[in-house]
Amino acid sequence: MDKIEIKVTAGCGGDGAVSFRKEKFVPFGGPDGGKGGNGGDVIVRAVDGMWTLDRLVRQKAWRAGDGARGGGSNKQGGQGKDLVIEVPVGTLVCRKEDGRVPLLADLKEEGQSLLVASGGKGGWGNSRYVSSRQQTPRRADAGEPGEELILILERKLLADVGLVSYPSAGKSTLLRAVSAARPEVAAYPYATREPVVGLVSTGKTYFFLAEMPALAEGAHQGRGLGNDFLRHLERTRVLVHLLDGSRPDPSEDWRHLRNELTLYKVSLAEKPEVVAVNKMDLPEVRDRLPEIKAALAKVTGEVYFISAATGQGLPELMAAVAEILAAEPVPIPIGIPEGGEAVFRPLPQKRGPR
Repeated sequence: MDKIEIKVTAGCGGDGAVSFRKEKFVPFGGPDGGKGGNGGDVIVRAVDGMWTLDRLVRQKAWRAGDGARGGGSNKQGGQGKDLVIEVPVGTLVCRKEDGRVPLLADLKEEGQSLLVASGGKGGWGNSRYVSSRQQTPRRADAGEPGEELILILERKLLADVGLVSYPSAGKSTLLRAVSAARPEVAAYPYATREPVVGLVSTGKTYFFLAEMPALAEGAHQGRGLGNDFLRHLERTRVLVHLLDGSRPDPSEDWRHLRNELTLYKVSLAEKPEVVAVNKMDLPEVRDRLPEIKAALAKVTGEVYFISAATGQGLPELMAAVAEILAAEPVPIPIGIPEGGEAVFRPLPQKRGPR
C-alpha cells in the first residue's frame, strides 16, 4: 500500500473553570477558576524500518488528545497528548481541499516531521476576568476546537537508480548479483510485485539500485501495476533499461519502454539512461550479437552487453552508472526547512460556544 487518505483532527482545548476560594479564614477568597489545557497536535514523522503505509490503512480517522478542563485554586487543565503518525521515509504529505491536493512536505530523511494540525487553545477560567469593576466574575471560556483536515499520504521509493524492463529480462537476477538484496527469482513473468532496493558498491562509491516491477504494454494507462510502478521512477536520478537479448528485437523493446515513460511523464524520458542487453551467456543470444548491436546502434548510444547469471559485464555497467550519478545533482527535499521540521497551519476554525 503506497497511497492512502486519512482524516486527522487535533485535540480540543479544555474549558476554563468557574470557581471561588472557600478556604477557612479566607473571607474574601475571590475567583480562582483555572485555564483549560491545550489540545494535542497532530504530527507526521518519517521513520526508518517502515517500507509501506500498510499499518495506517485500517484506521481512516486519527485524533489527538483533548485538553483537560481547568480546576479550582487556579489549576490549569492538563495538555492533550500529541498524536505522532509514523510514515516511511520518502512519503509525500498532501492536503485534500476543494478538489485540489497541494503538497505540504516531502519527508525524505529519517526524523523529518511535519505539524499538520494544531490543538485548540484552552479556555480561560474566571480568575482571568477579575477587575476593579467585576470582582466576582462567573465567566469562563470554552476551549477552542482542534484543526481538522484530510491528508493524502503517498510513499515514493527513494533510490538513485531505477532498473526497468519488460517481464523476464532478468532484473531480479541482476540486483542479486550486484547487491545484497534478495528479490524473488522465478521462471514466470511478473514475479516482482513491489520495488526492491539494493545497495551497490563500485569500490570508489556506492548507490541505491531499485528493481521495479516489470512494465506491461500500456502501463501509462494503468495496465499491470501501471502508475503504481511508474511514479516510483520520479525520484530516481538515472534509469537502467534492461533488455532481454533472447527477445526477437531488443531495439524495438527499447523503443516501447521509452514510449511508455514519455506517455506517462516527459520528465521520466529525459532522465539519464544506461542501456544493457542481458542473457549473453545463452548461445543463441551470442550468435545474434552483431545483429543486436547493429539494430541498437540506430536508436541509442553506448550499450552494455551483460549476463546477470554469470556476472559478465556487470562491473563495467555499474561503473558507468556511478559515473553518471557523480555528474547528476542531488534533489533537494520539498517543504522542509534547514532545521528538518516543517509546520503547516490550516485556516483556524471558529471558537466553540462560551
